[in-house]
Formats: sequence, C-alpha cells, structure tokens
Amino acid sequence: MELVWLCGFAFLAGLVDSLVGGGGLIQLPALFVFLPKEVAVQVATVFGTNKLSSICGTTIAVVQYARRVPIRWASILPATIAAFVFSFLGARAVTAFKTDAFKPVILVLLVAVAVYTYWNKNLGGEHRPKFAANRELLWGVLTGVVIGFYDGFFGPGTGSFLIFIFIGWFGFDFLSASASAKVINFATNLSAVIYFAATDHILYAYALPMGVCNVLGSLVGTRLAILKGNRFIRWFFLAVVGLMIARFGWEIVANGR
Repeated sequence: MELVWLCGFAFLAGLVDSLVGGGGLIQLPALFVFLPKEVAVQVATVFGTNKLSSICGTTIAVVQYARRVPIRWASILPATIAAFVFSFLGARAVTAFKTDAFKPVILVLLVAVAVYTYWNKNLGGEHRPKFAANRELLWGVLTGVVIGFYDGFFGPGTGSFLIFIFIGWFGFDFLSASASAKVINFATNLSAVIYFAATDHILYAYALPMGVCNVLGSLVGTRLAILKGNRFIRWFFLAVVGLMIARFGWEIVANGR
C-alpha cells in the first residue's frame, strides 16, 4: 500500500517540478513517511531513491520543453556541465558541514524572492535577454557552479532559485526560465544519481515505479506550462515558494525548541 501512496506523491511532485521546481518538497517528505521505518532512517538511501525517481520526470520535462520552447543552448550547456561537476563536489562536501545552519539563510532568500516576484507584476512576462552571447555564457557557467554546488550540498528549492535567476538576472520569461532550469536541474540530479548508485543508496523497487509516475506528472506539468503560459507559471511559482517558506520556517522553529 505504501508504494501506491508514494507513486501518487511522485506524480504530484513531477507535475509541480516540471512547472516551477520544488518537487522535492512533496516527494522527499512522502518517502520519509511511507517507507518502512527501518529504511526511512537511512537518510542517504532515501535521498538516492528520491533522486532516481526525480530524474525520470526531469528528463521528460527537458525533452518536452526542448521541443516547444527555444532554449539558448550556447549558454545553457556550459552552465549544465558546470552544475554537473559542482553538484558532485557539493555532495562530497556535505559530510564536512551541518546543513541545518544554512536554513535561516535560505529562508531569508526565499522571502526576498517571493516579495520581489509578487511586487514586480511584469517580472517574467516578456522574454528580453539582457546579455550578449559571451557574457551570458560566463554568467551561465557561474550560475551552474553556484546552484550545482548548492543542489549537491543542500538541495531544496534548487529549481525555483534557478527560475528566479534566469528571470531576474538573465531577463528570460517564466516559460523560458522553466525550460532552462530543467536542463541544469537534470545535470545536478544525474550527478547525484551516479553518486548514490555507486554507493548503493537507491531502493530500485520503490524508485522505478515512482519514476514512471513522476514522468506522467511531468508530462502533465509541461503541457500545462506551455498551454497556460507565463501568468499561470508566475502564480504557481509564488505558491511553491510560499510553501517552501512555510516549511523552512517550521523546521527552524522546531529545531530551536
């Protein structure tokens, strides 16, 4: 029965993640709740199972977006390579630090993102890239380095942060930002999957059925994004960021008790 619940949450996670990121906000807690207790206490195994399921949906989202949305591959591919490398380095570095110490910083950043996006009504409404090709490539690689390391090291909100960077800094609209974010997110997920598979931290009996459902959710999500356009994605983005703010706020308060 737990697999049925996990597959349902994987579908929902794939849908949300393909639109604005944040699928881990749904799928990862579900794994901790519904996996057998003796497995759920193995954090690395839970993370590995989550990543394999997630990359299935991310792959489909990349394919769907690439077919229908123009992606600036000249700058996005170098950023993707940088993200792949630094995601792996972040995963290796996580053992040397306590990630809980970073939660208040992430909470502040998420609040700033939400406020800025809400008050700037035209943000992401039009696709007007700000940089010439060379500068966009440079900033793309820097984005891949920072976000890649963050995703490997900590993770939550990676897709949403990427979308905000592509909109606020690069001048993309919400649809193009979502497509670009998925390409980089695929690389960070692939790096993590390789690491977890090599260290035997994936439960394939759960991850593969969940991956199928994540793919189905991703198909629905990308179709919604393409059909509904920027306004729909903007409000969905704000809703997901709001949920992440609530989650981080609750965790900080709970840990402070």
